[in-house]
Amino acid sequence: MTLLANPDVTGKQLWLMKTEPDVYSYDHLLAEGEGLWDGVRNHLAARNLRAMRQGDLAFFYHSNIGKQIVAVATIAVTGLIDPTDPDGKWPAVKLRPVARLVQPVTLATIKQTPALAGMELVRLSRLSVSAVMPQEWALILAMAGGLI
Repeated sequence: MTLLANPDVTGKQLWLMKTEPDVYSYDHLLAEGEGLWDGVRNHLAARNLRAMRQGDLAFFYHSNIGKQIVAVATIAVTGLIDPTDPDGKWPAVKLRPVARLVQPVTLATIKQTPALAGMELVRLSRLSVSAVMPQEWALILAMAGGLI
């Protein structure tokens, strides 16, 4: 196992993107090399997708099965229209894999960490695309033991 340097977050927005791993997992993203993030039908999550810029970073979170942050991805293409939306109102982005976390960080662990109590993942638990503050990002990467 080779530890990777944590990505530079200077000037980047940080995100958390939830997906059901039996539908679309980090392994799917790795196999594709670039994946389309579509199907978002929540206004706040859609606003977050619209705010994303190329090069931003996102935690890849497996929901329902596992309930844990498993990897980091980068936003590759922004400003797309969701092809699953017949009205063309909902946004989509493309993302690329960066690296897995050495150790996934579970939702239970996040909830037990006082410094993460204000995290949108905790406060807005149903939100599928949420913002992550730089201090939250750094703490979660430390808890994970870095990237591989």
